[in-house]
Amino acid sequence: MKPGFYTIMAAQFFSSLADNALLIAAIALLYQLHAPAWMTPLLKLFFVLSYVLLAAFVGAFADSRPKGKVMFMTNTIKIVGCMAMLFSTHPLLAYAIVGFGAAAYSPAKYGILTELLPPEKLVAANGWIEGLTVGSIILGTVLGGMLISNKLSTILLGFDLPMIETGIDTSPEAAICVIAVIYLIAAGFNLRIPDTGAIYPKQESNPIRLIRDFKHCFHTLWKDRLGQISLAVTTLFWGAGATLQFIVLKWAESALGMSLSQGAILQAVVAFGVAGGAIYAAARIPLNKALGVLKYGVMMGVLVMIMAIYRKDLLPDVSIDLGLFSIPLYLFITYIFLITIGWMSGYFVVPMNALLQHRGHVLLSAGHSIAVQNFNENLSVLAMLCLYALLIWLDVPISIVILLFGSFVCLIMILIMRWHSRNQAEYDSLHLIGEHKH
Repeated sequence: MKPGFYTIMAAQFFSSLADNALLIAAIALLYQLHAPAWMTPLLKLFFVLSYVLLAAFVGAFADSRPKGKVMFMTNTIKIVGCMAMLFSTHPLLAYAIVGFGAAAYSPAKYGILTELLPPEKLVAANGWIEGLTVGSIILGTVLGGMLISNKLSTILLGFDLPMIETGIDTSPEAAICVIAVIYLIAAGFNLRIPDTGAIYPKQESNPIRLIRDFKHCFHTLWKDRLGQISLAVTTLFWGAGATLQFIVLKWAESALGMSLSQGAILQAVVAFGVAGGAIYAAARIPLNKALGVLKYGVMMGVLVMIMAIYRKDLLPDVSIDLGLFSIPLYLFITYIFLITIGWMSGYFVVPMNALLQHRGHVLLSAGHSIAVQNFNENLSVLAMLCLYALLIWLDVPISIVILLFGSFVCLIMILIMRWHSRNQAEYDSLHLIGEHKH
């Protein structure tokens, strides 16, 4: 890989680390405000709203200037949202500002890969980027849980600046101060990202024309036989993944009797599995074999449904001795189970993501194709989070929610596999007709 790739990885790592730690701090703020339970998943909804509303514009913005500069500018917007949360802005609104920055950051982050690297290195690059991103999700979620925990927050709140009254009096506020510093570190790496020299045609600035152009890009990707399958899979994955974040927190509370900071650790365990699956896929799956991993999506949905019947009190109250430490049996099984779910997720989504980026780069441009991808994926996130919030508002038991969720993932993945088989049959048929003509 070129040296600039590692700078991009570092910038992405710290920016994503801060995003995920801030989500836990924002949830803690909602708890502190005694907000209703259905409001918690709306945090993510407000975050991704910009991905949908700005989809027609952020691709052109990402292609209008060097992508390192775009990443620096949009990371600065994230810092503004972080500080707004610190200064008493409602967590939903403040996290929406962070989402605004993230929506414009994403096309530049992924688009620069197609500028910097040849197609044959895209699966490996995506594996590393996704693995590192998931690693930042793991550490960010754990960091967020640690920062709001009584032990660490007491230490942070014990720091006093001479002659200055900071007004920071609670654990979520102390956590947000630390997270703001991490965003600043990401900004430093953004400034060191090299200019790839890629030059695109002058970007349209008329909003109506931008929307028309986006509509054209949207239809182009969905009409492509390979693009439509990979786009359908990644759309499902990100909607399901965002919802699973909150399902795991609720499930940890009801089935395992865990607190928010402990439940955040389980989120990190799932993400650890995703990272492992992503890196394994990067090493084993070439771009031309990407569609062979679809069955793992069905298997993931089946495993998620098993969560509905798993409870702490179903197992004996014993511990497993692992040499240096011991761990309760129920927790050991929980970790293995969630890592497996995450591994399958990472293994099937990374090749799909690389295939989609390649098709988007061939058919459109780096920024525009990623904007279309983000629009579809985050529209899925919005829809699934709204449905999840509605189920929580209706007091549907979490076990029923999990069964519905897992069944939905299985059904959609089976339909996508049949769709791909039909596309392949049509392609083979047309290929045979072409041979007969010759």
